[in-house]
Amino acid sequence: MVVQHNMQAANANRMLGITSGAQAKSTEKLSSGYKINRAADDAAGLTISEKMRKQIRGLDKASSNAQDGVSSVQTAEGALTEVHSMLQRMNELAVQAANGTNSKDTDRKAIQDEIDQLNTEIDRVAETTKFNEIYLLKGDDGEKTINLKAHDAGLKGTLTDNGDGTATFTMKTLNAGDTVSIGGKNYTIGGEEADVKQMFTDAKITGKAGDKVTINGKEFTYYDKAADGQTALKTAGFYAEQPSVADKDSATPAYASTDAIAALKSATISVGTKSITTIDDTKADGIDDNNTSVITKQKAYELAGKELLAANQIGDTVGNAEVKNGDKSDLAYNAGDGTFNIKVGQAKVANTLSFSLHVGADADMTNKITVDIDTMNSANLGIKGLNVTDKNGTAATYAIDAISDAISKVSSQRSALGAVQNRLEHTIDNLDNISENTSSAESRIRDTDMAKEMVNYSKNNILAQAGQSMLAQANQSNQGVLSLLQ
Repeated sequence: MVVQHNMQAANANRMLGITSGAQAKSTEKLSSGYKINRAADDAAGLTISEKMRKQIRGLDKASSNAQDGVSSVQTAEGALTEVHSMLQRMNELAVQAANGTNSKDTDRKAIQDEIDQLNTEIDRVAETTKFNEIYLLKGDDGEKTINLKAHDAGLKGTLTDNGDGTATFTMKTLNAGDTVSIGGKNYTIGGEEADVKQMFTDAKITGKAGDKVTINGKEFTYYDKAADGQTALKTAGFYAEQPSVADKDSATPAYASTDAIAALKSATISVGTKSITTIDDTKADGIDDNNTSVITKQKAYELAGKELLAANQIGDTVGNAEVKNGDKSDLAYNAGDGTFNIKVGQAKVANTLSFSLHVGADADMTNKITVDIDTMNSANLGIKGLNVTDKNGTAATYAIDAISDAISKVSSQRSALGAVQNRLEHTIDNLDNISENTSSAESRIRDTDMAKEMVNYSKNNILAQAGQSMLAQANQSNQGVLSLLQ
């Protein structure tokens, strides 16, 4: 029996210490809710958990970023809704101004006043619409020059955009006798003697008996000397009426031959359904001296070129618009072949606003969603300085085309913003889903299983009580030594 080393008490004390330590850890886990409270609890688990926490908090903030992006896009798109409404009203006004019953001094002036106000309001909306102090429709710092769309001035033909700030317009081929509308006025393409002769050749009018030609609305028939046994004319030719037998020797034809008819000036000559009005142009300006609605083919090309220029100058704040003939020659009454080279109008506008939404937890650049918004003022829309107050409504007609282009540009921008908004909504749903699943995974690593830990706590509590009892018993076991010392 020894007293220096009470091994039973030492062993009981050691086990009680282990139990107390385990009980303390269980208490900590139960009170904190985490089974990893320090790196020593689970070094690998702590590393994994902290990485997941970084991802979760990043994903939550990325979702918030995307929601802010949706709000900014909605703000811009909402403002463009009103711009669309104003453009639709401007289109309505331009259509009204294009009507010939309007007075330039009163009606079109009143229409112009409203168009000016709407233009100013479009500029104001573009200048002031902002989200969190970011001007959304004003554009970014710096300036760029944009090309406006080419216009065909309502002429029949083919317009091709060359993609380099130029366009090519090929007018429908004009022939003698054709009617063409240019600048709201109808013209007839005057013919030359050769054109009339070709018409006769095509219709097989050669000056034989029975050939019929209508001149200025009156029909003439060719009678040859032996065309009618009853008549037996002395002089053959084109007669307005069949000569009688009594006049067979003295009858004089109105026109001796097809050549005589072809040589007529300022006359409308018809064969069947084909008609040609010959031109009398002693002034050499491409316009009939007696009828200004009859012009040469090349004069028509000159007038068409001028209308193309007027149509393409709308919104051209730089003064770039230019129209020349296909061979690069200037427009003239005696030049051109119906093909035109167009330099489109231009405008100087602010650079496109571009900002990126960070929608991921990592620094990967694929986590960026870029939003691009063009400046939406009247200059960029191609309607700055729109004027409809000419005397015949032609300017208003061309304005309709320019407003149509502006509506198309706003529609394109709204579509782009709508597409981004839909994308962001899917992005938000995905981020929230990933965050939720990652939080669940992190919870399995770091959170305390309360039921399981309560079992451990209860076990350790019982062991601690038992250990304390055993330690007390072990300490009493050496009391027998006293009986030996008495």
